[in-house]
Amino acid sequence: MNRKHLLICFILLTSQVFAQKDPVAVKYVELITTEDLKDNLSIIASDAMEGRGTGKRGQRMAAAFIAAHFEELGLTPPVNGSFYQPVPLYSSGVPTVALKAGPTTFSGEEYIYSGSTDTGGMIDLPVVFAGKGTEEEISKIDLKGKAAMFMAGTDRTANAKLISGMRAKGASMVLGVVEKEEDFNRITNMVKRFSGEGLSLTKSPQGNNTGVFYLPAPTAGKILNTTFDKLKKAATDKKIDKVKPSSISYSIEQTVKYVKSENVLGFLEGTDKKDEVVVITAHYDHIGISTRAEGDKINNGADDDGSGTVAVMALAKAFVQASKEGHGPRRSILFMTFTGEEVGLLGSEYYASNPVFPLANTVTNLNIDMIGRSDAKHKDSEPYVYVIGSDRLSSELHTLSEATNKTYTNLTFDYTYNDQNHPERIYYRSDHWNFAKNNVPIIFYFDGVHEDYHKPSDEVDKIEFDLLAHRARTVFHTAWEIANRDGRLVVDKK
Repeated sequence: MNRKHLLICFILLTSQVFAQKDPVAVKYVELITTEDLKDNLSIIASDAMEGRGTGKRGQRMAAAFIAAHFEELGLTPPVNGSFYQPVPLYSSGVPTVALKAGPTTFSGEEYIYSGSTDTGGMIDLPVVFAGKGTEEEISKIDLKGKAAMFMAGTDRTANAKLISGMRAKGASMVLGVVEKEEDFNRITNMVKRFSGEGLSLTKSPQGNNTGVFYLPAPTAGKILNTTFDKLKKAATDKKIDKVKPSSISYSIEQTVKYVKSENVLGFLEGTDKKDEVVVITAHYDHIGISTRAEGDKINNGADDDGSGTVAVMALAKAFVQASKEGHGPRRSILFMTFTGEEVGLLGSEYYASNPVFPLANTVTNLNIDMIGRSDAKHKDSEPYVYVIGSDRLSSELHTLSEATNKTYTNLTFDYTYNDQNHPERIYYRSDHWNFAKNNVPIIFYFDGVHEDYHKPSDEVDKIEFDLLAHRARTVFHTAWEIANRDGRLVVDKK
């Protein structure tokens, strides 16, 4: 090889090195510090925020803190001059229920209703006995427009399957008879536990689930004018047609209330490609106060997702400072923290349906949900993060993500949860999903499920701030590369 060829090779080699590692990015990533992350998280995940329950006072306080941070940085308020995108939510609490059979009005201890419909008044239905509710039994009786009473077991999954079968046969209501008092009490406690305030984006009762009445043995006997023992014998002897029909009247009143909540958005306009937008997100809500917990009742959610929230705040600081010093991103960046993730990804669903910037112009969503801890699998491992979804819609995004990490931060990327057959289905369980299902390429950064997940013990003093900063810097470099590259990421998968 002659000297000319050697010189060409040297120039190509050195140009590739400089192209791979941007000294400007290296400068500004240093603004993501453990001190800032800890200072902000100590506020976001403090007891004063009351667990940041969606629509609660603590959530609104956290929103104000994030908005003030965005304003102090000098980000643009993109929602008609505001940092808040109102998210109208509706609360359907525990319904008011009445149940009668003839002249008998049953008390609240004689049944439990599980569901969320609103009948709009009293409903009268004939009642037929469906035995154990098996397919063989219900094939022999007419359930259309009737209430089907069956012998419920203790297996919730099995009961749900039987109830679905009776619904498919046209039953308007289902009555599950529970033989043992202790089993009925257990079901009652479970229903009451999960019948708290539900939230929805629509005014109709959440899910409009017609539901099921669970009855102790004596109540079932009163409704069908017989004894439980005779019902049990009829089911065992496969003589359910011998049980005489009866009737019930019931009403379910579901009160729906408006709940105020909001996403918090800060916008940094790009330069020559400003119409294209990179969206960096986390959810700032959590699960609030556990009224039934012993001792500490406040779920501070330091990791879930206080860690992601303060990471977004830190990334915003780094990008804004770069922009102020003449190194603004070519593409615009939207920094956004969502409400309502914990109650069904509601804040991100609302944004996807009412985007401030068109989804067609959204290049990618980098979503950060829990990056402050290590799970049991990685207690003794090198610094890591679970990466989910990077290859689902864009091969370019996945390649860029891998290359950027190797160049700058060299985290171990664990793709366990990216397996489409993984039973936890994590890909569908955070806010990025509402972008992905609209064909926007996403990456979801996650630390795994640890022992303090959704417990009051998810506290600031358990956060690994060096690891949190390492992960946040990885997201920064990925966002920097996407925002400043020549070509927009290509969507080559569905």
